Amino acid sequence: MKDIELGQIQKMLQEQEYIGDGAIAMSIFLAMKLEKPLLIEGPAGVGKTEVAKVMAKALHTDLIRLQCYEGLDSTHALYEWNYQHQLLYLKMQEEKGQSAKALVETIFSERFLLKRPILQAITHLKKPVLLIDEIDRADEEFESFLLEVLSDWQVTIPEIGTIPATHKPQIILTGNRTRELSEALRRRCLYLWIDYPDFEKELTIVKTKVPEVDTKLGEQICIFMKELRQLKLEKTPGISETIDWARALAGMHLTHLDKQTVEDTLGVVLKDWQDMRHTRDALSELLEKTGVVSRIG
Repeated sequence: MKDIELGQIQKMLQEQEYIGDGAIAMSIFLAMKLEKPLLIEGPAGVGKTEVAKVMAKALHTDLIRLQCYEGLDSTHALYEWNYQHQLLYLKMQEEKGQSAKALVETIFSERFLLKRPILQAITHLKKPVLLIDEIDRADEEFESFLLEVLSDWQVTIPEIGTIPATHKPQIILTGNRTRELSEALRRRCLYLWIDYPDFEKELTIVKTKVPEVDTKLGEQICIFMKELRQLKLEKTPGISETIDWARALAGMHLTHLDKQTVEDTLGVVLKDWQDMRHTRDALSELLEKTGVVSRIG
């Protein structure tokens, strides 16, 4: 896809109903053109992971996802040996008189290899999209392991040797900045920051994803979410929570917000009890800024 044009990327995003901006389209375009990994950072729930999903759908290829977590090591990300099948094979070969060397070479071959996400992407028959999600949750040691993949497009398995990529996967890394990533990792990637959307962009997203929502209700939801994010919250809601809330309220056939409805449905938007309490304390002010003062009982 080196010959892809920027206009095709913009059209691709529109067809997949991904509401982005020029910076997002340009970053995807350059990542594909230069065949470089794209590191996307930003608050949780702003659509970072969705970029990889949209790319895979638009390119008619597979999305291979590696969800990072503390303690993740190269074994779980790259490969594991199928020990049960190896033991079964050894038992079956006991009476055939094979040499120990021949047995070792057989059981430590691709035949008994369980491919995990990175090895799946490297050996995929068609250029896939590899999503390395929330890389900042993994340890620095795992970052170091990734450098070989991101630089040389190959992985090394001690028992087999170096395996080069069949096709260079399109790599998307996401992070929420829970810790600082290494300079070595950043240098190997293009970079994109996605922030919370402004009112107009979020309203467009809501209208696209929840077309059944009442126009006035959609506007009030987006204003309320904009003001809600100004509070000091433990877990600030993202676009996904806005969409969920819009779907919930539209499903109740509501045409506007009111204090009781907001109180009763806050659990769709907020996922922390302290945030719930803080928001309820500030609810009158939030609703006033949203423009539903007359609805307050």
